[in-house]
Amino acid sequence: MDSTFRVGFIGAGNMAFGIAKGMLSGDVLSTNVTVSAPSQRNFGCFQELGVAVTHSNVDLVRGSEVVFIAVKPHLVPTVLNEISEHVTQKHMIISVAAGVTITTLEELLPAETVVLRLMPNLPCLLQEGALLFSRGSKARPEDGALLSSLLQHCGLVEEGPEAWIDVHTGLSGSGVAFVYLFAEALAEGAVKMGMPSALAHSIAAQTILGAGRLLKDSGKHPAQLRSEVCTPGGTTIFGLHALEQGGLRATTMNAVEAATERARELGRKSAGTGDRK
Repeated sequence: MDSTFRVGFIGAGNMAFGIAKGMLSGDVLSTNVTVSAPSQRNFGCFQELGVAVTHSNVDLVRGSEVVFIAVKPHLVPTVLNEISEHVTQKHMIISVAAGVTITTLEELLPAETVVLRLMPNLPCLLQEGALLFSRGSKARPEDGALLSSLLQHCGLVEEGPEAWIDVHTGLSGSGVAFVYLFAEALAEGAVKMGMPSALAHSIAAQTILGAGRLLKDSGKHPAQLRSEVCTPGGTTIFGLHALEQGGLRATTMNAVEAATERARELGRKSAGTGDRK
């Protein structure tokens, strides 16, 4: 990839910062990255990376070839209406707004605009993200390859149909918080049984980190790894029985479903906002 490639982020939140940080650990030069936001509250962390900042979305679009739309879903129509007349066929527009469909994005932009929809998650901040993207009607396979190249240092990057994006939001975007809740519960269980809180939280974090790494690197199904931990009549099977009695499996599945449906609802609301403009 050409190191002179110019990248812009409209929105200066955690997702924009995580993606920018990952890119800059690769071939993208900090001098070719710009971020815009109405407030300068988050500009400091970007400036520490050597990234230029601005309050003008229009100036950012004019000076970039790849533009990430990293604002709240309800703000997407407003932002796209502002920049639309400055978007050309040379631009690639990538939305990371939950629930906002490719159809909505393409309706708010010039007819031949290359549009992609991306869903990252918070561990992008540590280059351990899980990112899924879909291509719009004008985006070619090589556009997808370029985005994959830009994001390769952010974590796992996959392409799939748009129908999977909202599911990915529920699984991985929101799923990060589900894991944090489980980590909190693990630690609180240890505190209840007499372990100091700081130590319990440290061990819970390492337990989840190690379990995740083993799951990813071993290639084994979670059920197989789970069975390898269990011994007949041992401590783990008793603990798993308690989790099953509490409905952990069904509750977790319900949480992914609820988050996915909320992402779809946000998409419908955003589409309605776009139609009114």
